[in-house]
Amino acid sequence: MTNTVLVSGGSGYIAGFLIRQLVAEGWMVHTTVRSLAKEAAVRALLAVDNSRVKFFAADLNADAGWAEAMAGCSHVAHVASPLPMGVPKDANELIVPARDGALRALRAAKAAGIKRFVMTSSVAAISYGRGRGVHHFTEADWTDLSKPGLTPYIQSKTVAERAARDWMAAEGGDLEYCSICPSVVLGPVWSRDYSASISVVKKLLDGSLRACPDIGFGVVDVRDLADLHVRALTAPNMAGERFIASGRFIKLREAADLLRDALGPEAHKVTTRNVPDWLVRVAAHFNPVAKAVVGELGSVRNQDASHAKAVLNWATRPVEQSIVDTARCLIDLGIVKP
Repeated sequence: MTNTVLVSGGSGYIAGFLIRQLVAEGWMVHTTVRSLAKEAAVRALLAVDNSRVKFFAADLNADAGWAEAMAGCSHVAHVASPLPMGVPKDANELIVPARDGALRALRAAKAAGIKRFVMTSSVAAISYGRGRGVHHFTEADWTDLSKPGLTPYIQSKTVAERAARDWMAAEGGDLEYCSICPSVVLGPVWSRDYSASISVVKKLLDGSLRACPDIGFGVVDVRDLADLHVRALTAPNMAGERFIASGRFIKLREAADLLRDALGPEAHKVTTRNVPDWLVRVAAHFNPVAKAVVGELGSVRNQDASHAKAVLNWATRPVEQSIVDTARCLIDLGIVKP
């Protein structure tokens, strides 16, 4: 019998790669979009057997559509979550839909008799708020929300996963829940409607990032992240599991140097300058982007993905490949003009 899975947020970057892999492996897929007006465009990008994918209108902020989307499904991959290009003034613009959307999807899953619910969380829920220094994180760690300076996005992912796990403990019943916590998701880009995670490479390539502050990030390739979701959907004994999905930590300056070395003249706009910490701190008083990174200056967050490798036999390709593949797609699609 063919399994049917609901992938929420079907127009998103991660969901697109996940849907492609699921269809290729024989699944029937239901997916949600906020408006069915997006369906034709998303189908064109997916370029899979249309008979194996059904679209449903459902929003993180409303109950309508979730029951219909889950009807007939055995599994859920809850990928949908707000990821803004900028920094909202009110953190609740992200926290409320992320938390309430996860709980809404969980309640609908339980009511529909779903067997397994895989939630896309983030290392934002694990490894922030520690400040300067070299830190090592596993799935046992949580971001400390009492620390000042955490961005609305970091808060939203932490609150949402905490709320989901609390709900499962109280009301989950036989529903099997696990979460996947990716770092910065990079890799091939299909269109000009790209994820906010891609913007760090775009800003380096187009020269809008004029100097590199002393910050960095772990990287996971979107193709490998989709594969990890499929493994978590199908492997036995996933109840309560949590998986970090990340390659090695890379400083922004190293990423800039990598792009110049790999792309040559096509990367001529990539900065060669660093910005001193004191200048970032000054800018943080009036610039929301600087304010968002000031608490992570000098921080190295090593996020250990060995649990996913041991339990699910998962691997991610080199960080360098993911960054360069992202850049080449941005250039090939004309999103960045060399």
